[in-house]
Amino acid sequence: MAHTILVQTNGPRLYELTSEITRWIDLQPIDDGVLTLFVRHTSCSLLIQENADPEVQTDLQNFFHRLVPPTTDPSMDYLTHTYEGPDDMPAHIKAAMMPVSLSIPVHGGRMALGTWQGVYLFEHRNAPHTRQVAAHLGP
Repeated sequence: MAHTILVQTNGPRLYELTSEITRWIDLQPIDDGVLTLFVRHTSCSLLIQENADPEVQTDLQNFFHRLVPPTTDPSMDYLTHTYEGPDDMPAHIKAAMMPVSLSIPVHGGRMALGTWQGVYLFEHRNAPHTRQVAAHLGP
C-alpha cells in the first residue's frame, strides 16, 4: 500500500506526522509489516524523536542551527552554493546528516514506536514549503 503525505511547513522546526500516519495505517488491510517513509526533498529530514516535551524539539533545532549556521555566518564563507539564499546550502548539509527515510515495524495495525516517540519531518529551510513524504506499508 502506497500513500503520499503532504506536509505544509512554515520555517525551520519539527513537524509531527505521527497522527496522520496512524490514521492512514488504520485504513490498511495489513496488521503486521514494515512502514517505509521517504521524504522527496533534499533540504529537510525525517526523524523519530521524543514527542512528550517540546523542549527536545527546540533544543534539536537550536543545536543544528549552531552546528550549521546560515551562509551569512563568517564560519560558512567557504560555501559556494549560495544563490538560493543563506539557508539553502546549510539545509542540504543538515539533510545529509540526518535520515531522509525511516523503516518502522507495524504490529497489530500500530507502529511499534516507544512510549514517547513520534515521527517528524524536520524542515531546514526558512520559507514555507509543501513537503512530500512517500509512505509504503508492506508485509
